[in-house]
Amino acid sequence: MTAQIIDGKAFAKKARQSVAEAIAKSNPDALKPGLAVVLVGEDPASKVYVRHKERAAKEVGVAAFDYKKPSTTTTDDLLTLISELNLDPKIHGILVQLPLPKHIDEKKVLDSISPAKDVDGFHPENIGLLAQGRP
Repeated sequence: MTAQIIDGKAFAKKARQSVAEAIAKSNPDALKPGLAVVLVGEDPASKVYVRHKERAAKEVGVAAFDYKKPSTTTTDDLLTLISELNLDPKIHGILVQLPLPKHIDEKKVLDSISPAKDVDGFHPENIGLLAQGRP
C-alpha cells in the first residue's frame, strides 16, 4: 500500500459538518450538548489549544463552558471542580488541558473525571476499552 497524503483541514471540516448536522437533527427540546474546558495556569500553547477546542465546539452547536484557574490552584480545588462537573447535567464532556502545573497530581485529576464524560479518553476505564478496540 502506498502512502497517501491527507488534507487534515478538509477532513476536520467535514467531520465538524457531520457533527453539526447530527446535533441539529437531534430533538430541539433536548438539552444542548455541553463541554467543560478546564485550563489551569497560563501556558501559552495550552491557551491556544483550548481556544481552538472552544471555537470548534461552538461551531458544531456544542455549548462550551470555560473554567480557567490560576496556576496556584491545588489538586483538591481541581478535584472539587471535577466532582461538580461530573454531577452537572448540562455538562456532557470534560476536557482538562494538560500539562497541569507540577504541584497538581495529574493522575488523581484524570482518574476523577467520570468515564462517561472523559473527552480525552484518559480515564483508566476508557484507556482499557480503547486498547481493546471497544467504544
